[in-house]
Amino acid sequence: GVASAQFNLGVMYTYGQGVVQDYVTALKWYTKAAQQGDADAQYNLGVRYANGQGVVQDYVMAHVWYNLAAARGLKQAREYRDTVARKMTRDQIAEAQRLAREWKPVTARTK
Repeated sequence: GVASAQFNLGVMYTYGQGVVQDYVTALKWYTKAAQQGDADAQYNLGVRYANGQGVVQDYVMAHVWYNLAAARGLKQAREYRDTVARKMTRDQIAEAQRLAREWKPVTARTK
């Protein structure tokens, strides 16, 4: 349940550091950390969704996760969010923005 440890597991599986590289497993760990509000994990989920690593490519979800990470101060996330937005329709951007606004972190109370 520790977001930083979950993020680190995501990194290990992304790059095959001490484990077999596995994007699906990396996505699982990034998601657990991102749901707790970890900005680095949110950014990395954006990357996975934008590139279709461990998940079907989905620019809406990439935008959501980049947007959440950008809101926590990650400049790089803002830049990538804007890059992904150029590949999206207005409706897709509106949907991504709505999902980001409605997002709530998972806490011990909400698990």
